[in-house]
Amino acid sequence: MSEQSNYNAENIQVLEGMEAVRKRPAMYIGDTGERGYHHLVYEVVDNSIDEALAGHCSMIDVIINKDGSLTVRDNGRGIPVDMHPTQGKPAIEVVLTVLHAGGKFDGSNYKVSGGLHGVGVSCVNALSDWMKVEVKRAGKIHHIEFSRGGVTKPLEVVGECGDETGTSVTFFPDHTIFSCRAFKWETLCARLRELAFLNKGVTIHFRDDEGEAHHEETFRYDGGIDQFVEWLNTNKKALSPVIHFEGEKEGLTGMVQAEVSMQYTDSYSTLEQTYCNNIHTIEGGTHLSGFRAALTRTINRYGTENKLLKEKDNLTGDDMREGLTVIVSVKVPQPQFEGQTKTKLGNGEVEGIVGSIVSDRLMTFFEENPAVAKTVIEKTLLAARAREAARAARESTRRKGVMDGLSLPGKLRDCSERDPSKTELFLVEGDSAGGSAQTGRDRATQAILPLRGKVINVEKARIDRVLANNEIRTLITAIGCGFGEEWDISKARYHKIVIMTDADVDGAHIRTLLLTFFYRKMPELVEKGYVYLAQPPLYKVERKKKSEYVLTDAELTEKLLVLGIDDFEIKNKDGAVLEKDDAKKFLLLLAEIESTVKMLEERGFSAKDLLSDEAQQGGGASMLKKQFSSLSGYGYGAEDYFGGGLKKLLDDVRAHGKQGLSVYRFKGLGEMDPEELYNTTMNPEKRRMLRVKLSDTAAADRMFTLLMGDEVEPRRKFIEDNALNVRNLDF
Repeated sequence: MSEQSNYNAENIQVLEGMEAVRKRPAMYIGDTGERGYHHLVYEVVDNSIDEALAGHCSMIDVIINKDGSLTVRDNGRGIPVDMHPTQGKPAIEVVLTVLHAGGKFDGSNYKVSGGLHGVGVSCVNALSDWMKVEVKRAGKIHHIEFSRGGVTKPLEVVGECGDETGTSVTFFPDHTIFSCRAFKWETLCARLRELAFLNKGVTIHFRDDEGEAHHEETFRYDGGIDQFVEWLNTNKKALSPVIHFEGEKEGLTGMVQAEVSMQYTDSYSTLEQTYCNNIHTIEGGTHLSGFRAALTRTINRYGTENKLLKEKDNLTGDDMREGLTVIVSVKVPQPQFEGQTKTKLGNGEVEGIVGSIVSDRLMTFFEENPAVAKTVIEKTLLAARAREAARAARESTRRKGVMDGLSLPGKLRDCSERDPSKTELFLVEGDSAGGSAQTGRDRATQAILPLRGKVINVEKARIDRVLANNEIRTLITAIGCGFGEEWDISKARYHKIVIMTDADVDGAHIRTLLLTFFYRKMPELVEKGYVYLAQPPLYKVERKKKSEYVLTDAELTEKLLVLGIDDFEIKNKDGAVLEKDDAKKFLLLLAEIESTVKMLEERGFSAKDLLSDEAQQGGGASMLKKQFSSLSGYGYGAEDYFGGGLKKLLDDVRAHGKQGLSVYRFKGLGEMDPEELYNTTMNPEKRRMLRVKLSDTAAADRMFTLLMGDEVEPRRKFIEDNALNVRNLDF
């Protein structure tokens, strides 16, 4: 009998409700990695924010608990707990166990909402090992518990709450589904800060009780998105005040509200952040196109009417947005999202509504502030001149086929494979490393481009100067996507562009300059995941004619301690002998303390004094105190370490581990022979590489501006504040 004849109705599997979510989680939350893990938090927080949008919530607490679970608590109205009229069970149980169940569909309770698909908190329930929900409503505290989407403890009244109202949701993600194992403070901080900016007057308190970090921060911005723009421009020189306007107009499905804050700076880049119902629309959409069209129209009209612009100036929208930071936030009753990541607003009427509001309010602002308007137009004219100079430079080089990849640079050692998904381009520092890489590479799939000297810092240079830089032009040509107006990601000649520099200060600087170039001028390469950082080894360890490579100082220390521990009996303060794993942890902790003490003393600090000074909480002082707090778990204190006994133990074990070993530290990639460089850093089967990801555009923009921009004082303060945290710094 054929296989086809066995395929009938009984082979059709019907997945319903929570089972469907658990079977195909990526369909509902995007993926089961780090992104999806944190998306669970956003779904729960969005419910509290929706209460705030409806005017019923002013305080939200988010807590990473000691056991790794997470709690979201608000002072909203509380999820309804009365019996559902058709489901025959409490409404809270329906909301948390039935897909497409919620109070956001008819518009009576929530005029606008970030979570209109109705699967948010029920998905979180389905994908959690357990969930506990507490509701304060009608004077009573109600409690219900779930596991993997099913009720484990029915709804019950557990106390009185007087006039208090609100909802508390605590959940622990199911680690049989997610590859991620813990919530990240920085990731959640970025989203919670963003939500506080977008919802002025709402207080979001975030605390991390897990591990030893114990971070805590409160976000509240009564200035709303105006403060968001100021925060984004912290390290930039402002050319205008923050310009704010808002308004509302009737749309197809109800009243559409639009709010815009914008400010011009002396930067050469543009930062546009758009939101719909608090959702970050990273692909833009109709609200962004409405703003852009209105900005172009208004600047042209004002400039022409006031004889600040001439017809020959021929400005473009890009010219008018150079140096602009803008937040566009709209509230739409029934948003329609499209695009690859479903983060592009598609409601057609929003374009005209935003455009009308921006045109009217911006024209009024320019008329009332002519000096600011003149500054903006002068900035625009400078951008246009630079663009024309860049165009002329491109034209002169295009005749030689340089910019469009028709004539590849002579120093590029290309590969023979032509399928970009199989090819890699290694950007190598100098001819020495370039020679080793070229000889040792896999010529079929790996191309080598040696870069002489340091590329221009694009954060401080206009586009014409950028294109005048030989190394930048070589890079553009080798990658093959074109540049500026001719940019086309589909023409990328390699889908892995690997920055491979020495593990020293110069190498780190070159790496940062290249990352700045890719982020500012070729951001799609980063967004697509095409940019990587090579991880060459720092040490070569030889023993009995066998070689092993070690990536970091910490790895070398661990290796030496593991090798040396066998002949030692390690005890805690009470004299009890530690098991081998505990002994290893103890010695590694001592090594961390040693490293921190050395770093502090090299920077002119007394580690003992910092440890005894209660006022010293930042940088290395805080790190050192946490390390000695961990040491107390073995019964030891600072006096045992600084007295020399523990330090001698560490030295003895390490020295024993070094016996018979030869340890060599590489000063640069050029010191490796071709075979060695390939096997340690380029061989796909053995190498370690970091993929550059862009998880928070606002934070990335601030950091590149801070580290690579013109303003010296913010950079000096950053270095002073963080100097004690630096672990790998060559002197």
